[in-house]
Amino acid sequence: MKRARNIFEIMKTTFLGKGELRPESEGPDSPRPLSETSDVSVEVGSGTLGKRRQRPIDKHRPLTRYLPIRSSELDLRAHIESAGHQVVLCPHVLINSTSCRGFLHKKGSKLNGWSRRWFVFDRIKRTLVYYADKSEKKVKGGAYFKAIEEVYLDHSNSVKSPNPHLTFIVKTHERIYYLMAPSPEAMRIWIDVIFTGAEGYQEFEHGT
Repeated sequence: MKRARNIFEIMKTTFLGKGELRPESEGPDSPRPLSETSDVSVEVGSGTLGKRRQRPIDKHRPLTRYLPIRSSELDLRAHIESAGHQVVLCPHVLINSTSCRGFLHKKGSKLNGWSRRWFVFDRIKRTLVYYADKSEKKVKGGAYFKAIEEVYLDHSNSVKSPNPHLTFIVKTHERIYYLMAPSPEAMRIWIDVIFTGAEGYQEFEHGT
């Protein structure tokens, strides 16, 4: 009887990616410790350094598909195309071996309005920043890679968006960015692009 009870307890557990066991009562998005990376953000061209702190993960977000890639040898465009994206058929995104550019709508941090901004993901400068337009004259805001924690679809419709199906979230140590892409393919490309630089991701341990 005791042996049967032990087998029953084993069946009630599920394996984790690192060989751990977790009871079924715990969801895959249970709070986990944050990365030990310090907070860094870019606001109007300057950076701020903050202290480490622990916060629970949004339990409504899906598991992230990929891990960040730190290697300076990564060909960003080739990586995105190898993931199945047809970059040549998406005119809303300009992508080469080290950067990705394009217009996204961003929800204001204080007001509820959505503004069209020119975003630049740069693997050389290791930043995700945005400008008022594609002239790229003055940075309006953004974050360093090591501050980016999460990138995911807004499945739970956590904000009121003009187009919820095109809305995704970039979570940093400093704030949460709600972004809206011009097309489904552009949104998928941006999510996969940004996550290559999400060095603040909890499971990221020095990367490749």
